[in-house]
Amino acid sequence: MWLYADIRNIADIARYHARHAPAKKALVEPRRALSFAGLDRASSGVGAGIAARGIAPGSNIGFAGKNSIEYFVALFGANKAGCAIAPFNWRLSVPELVAIVDDAQCPLVLVDREFAQTLQAVQARCAHRFEIVVFDSTADAADALPAHLGAAGQADPRVEAAPRATALLIYTSGTTGRPKGVQISHLGLSYMRLCEHMEPALQWRADDVIMMIMPNFHLVGTGLSLQGLYNGCTVSILAAMDAGRLLEIIQRDRPTICPLVPTAIQMLLDHPAASATDFSSLRLVMYAGAPIGSQLLKRAMREMKCRFMQFYGATETSGAATLLRPEQHDPDNEARLRSCGTPLPLIEIKIVDGAGNEVPPGATGEFLIRSPSLFEGYWKQPEATAAVLQDGWYRSGDAGFRDAEGLYYIIDRVKDMIVTGGENVYSAEVEQALQKHPAVKMSAVVGTPDPRWGEKVTAVVVLAAGAAVTAEELIAHCRAHIAGYKVPKAIEFAEILPMTATGKILKRAVRERYWQDRERAIG
Repeated sequence: MWLYADIRNIADIARYHARHAPAKKALVEPRRALSFAGLDRASSGVGAGIAARGIAPGSNIGFAGKNSIEYFVALFGANKAGCAIAPFNWRLSVPELVAIVDDAQCPLVLVDREFAQTLQAVQARCAHRFEIVVFDSTADAADALPAHLGAAGQADPRVEAAPRATALLIYTSGTTGRPKGVQISHLGLSYMRLCEHMEPALQWRADDVIMMIMPNFHLVGTGLSLQGLYNGCTVSILAAMDAGRLLEIIQRDRPTICPLVPTAIQMLLDHPAASATDFSSLRLVMYAGAPIGSQLLKRAMREMKCRFMQFYGATETSGAATLLRPEQHDPDNEARLRSCGTPLPLIEIKIVDGAGNEVPPGATGEFLIRSPSLFEGYWKQPEATAAVLQDGWYRSGDAGFRDAEGLYYIIDRVKDMIVTGGENVYSAEVEQALQKHPAVKMSAVVGTPDPRWGEKVTAVVVLAAGAAVTAEELIAHCRAHIAGYKVPKAIEFAEILPMTATGKILKRAVRERYWQDRERAIG
């Protein structure tokens, strides 16, 4: 890559630091830890186990489990075998996972014991055949995954990956409800490291400890952890967001960098133990994933007493596209706190209208992003790729403006996406689930303001003539079809929905009454 000449791909991160700092802790959990040498050795065993199965380089290796040491062993092991790792959203329902596993065509899925039964149900329903290997992240040994693959102690297969080969396959739902696998290459991640290396606000220290709080199937979880490991830092792992456990880990592991989404910041500060927690080890909180209220941000800056940095990007950009840097976090300038900052070095943003013409400062349009770290495309979906990658620019679907100072602001989303608790929910998925109920004639699903979740999934439903159903019954119906976090938290009934002249639902009109007089018109 760029800081270390010997690191040419993701697998080389483990190899390099095993040579230069073998005893240093790479990964820590409440009961276990793994050094860089241990990570290199265990991931080599996983790579050997994959290769011994005759799995072709370029294949996708599935992973179903919460954040754990095993996840990183699997990630580096898959890459050592010339394969990509595809972390699955363990919160999804069986039908949703079937769609993803069939799409990814994984020959092998590594499954934490907690989700073994779910993946066995997925396996029974998939058209694509695959092997399941079950491990236990609660076991004492932190490097036992190779044994489950029958490859303990075996050598690194050292399958060389092409620069544009996929290293990470991260799934994101589309507005049509069909899952899309975002192909993030070794080269894209390498260029992301270059952009960060050239950014003065992103300085890494030898003793830095970065927390992994967000799930591995989000780029915020995996991407920032890889950034830390690349820089030779220790990653402190939280299996899943739990405010009480997070406060305990901050006390125990004394992390220096803590990436969070705004909902997690709110939950952390509201926890009864927060007032007695020593946050003094933290030098930086990085936040992203959803808009943050200025009052919450000012409270966090006051109570956590460290520097804050916002980053904006997408899975498709392989990491951050813009930063609101710590020196720009002025608690007396609320307008600036609403900005997502300015691009990192080598990254460009232009704002265009519906015809593709650039708009002047202050005018709202869609963000187009050009970066050397852009994704390679959506797995086996060339039409979807062509729709968002045009002439080297990524169409983000986010709408906003640039002010006279050069700062960028997101004020809406072109895509009908709701961000609730840091999770992306596309309204079409929820509407499709609602439409399966015979009482529902039509619906409009939007994000509405919520003090805890940032946005709350809210459905406005028009019933079929003569039909009768309660909100509770519709919520229960949705739970059978989609993940719990996508299920509407509120359902309202209406006689009609606002429509365009061509018969399309005017979702902007539905949103407006919820977002009037708010800091940001999101949703």
